[in-house]
Amino acid sequence: MDTFLQQLVNGLTAGSVYAVVALGYTMVYGIIQLINFAHGEVVMIGAMVAFTVINALAPAGLPPLFVVLLGTACAIPVCMLVGYSMERLAYRPLRRAPRLAPLITAIGVSIILQHLAMLVWSRNVLAFPQIIQVQTFSFLGASISNVQLAIIGICVAMMAGLALLVYRSDLGTAMRATAQNPQVAGLMGINIDRVIAFTFVIGAALGAVAGVLFGTYYGVAQYTMGSILGLKAFSAAVLGGIGNIPGAMLGGVLLGIVEALGAGYIGDLTDLCSYGWLAAALEACAGGGNFILAGSNYQDVFAFLVLILVLVFRPSGLLGERVGDRA
Repeated sequence: MDTFLQQLVNGLTAGSVYAVVALGYTMVYGIIQLINFAHGEVVMIGAMVAFTVINALAPAGLPPLFVVLLGTACAIPVCMLVGYSMERLAYRPLRRAPRLAPLITAIGVSIILQHLAMLVWSRNVLAFPQIIQVQTFSFLGASISNVQLAIIGICVAMMAGLALLVYRSDLGTAMRATAQNPQVAGLMGINIDRVIAFTFVIGAALGAVAGVLFGTYYGVAQYTMGSILGLKAFSAAVLGGIGNIPGAMLGGVLLGIVEALGAGYIGDLTDLCSYGWLAAALEACAGGGNFILAGSNYQDVFAFLVLILVLVFRPSGLLGERVGDRA
């Protein structure tokens, strides 16, 4: 039970970050039916900008919380500018093009942003400054730190704020109208281009905060970090129902929990593989070398296994609805 609760805490922490990143995917898809594969790189840029600011201000003797908040405050506008630039320069000219064209463009933008980040911050794995003192609390046999509590609380607050924006504001009404039928929304006086640009900007802002939280929690940042994080968040969005905001939240949390539980309990399989014919077969498959099955090294497998199962058995996602393509 202690292992279960500990992995549940770890899964909730990672899943909260996945959910915030997945919101960027699902918002854009809900508005213009585009899978923005460059969104993971926006998250990476947010982490890198915050790393630069925090690393520069850490020796100044300022309060650690203030330094992290200042790094986040610098990362948000940079990511918002990147998100707006992507929409304005790369996606808007292709809005009426066949769906494959903007999809390929999104992959190209992702590669461009990765290499620009590599030129600015190098290809090395950067140690994210851990300036906040970690305090650990015990709860029913599980350990939870103040950083984990802060990450979960911040992510829940951002998801609640986004829900209020989408369902309780004029901008949210315009976004939902544009998602339902952009032509009719335009006839009703809604500026479609502005609404779509706002959607990209809001998603980029959420991604910037998620990047800072990711770097703070795991303590590393690299120019390729957005690829695997973006794919996991995309899996979470598909799990919950792509285009569905509550579904993205649910999918992210569930994906984090599945990953954590799989990584925590895969150790039993390690014991099974330590003797007998199965170990010999696995060593032969590994080229005669030592075969080590570590749960933490295989947690990425669970994310994409979940994605495959959802696509096979429920392509619309847990909260998604089966709808016909728009004319």
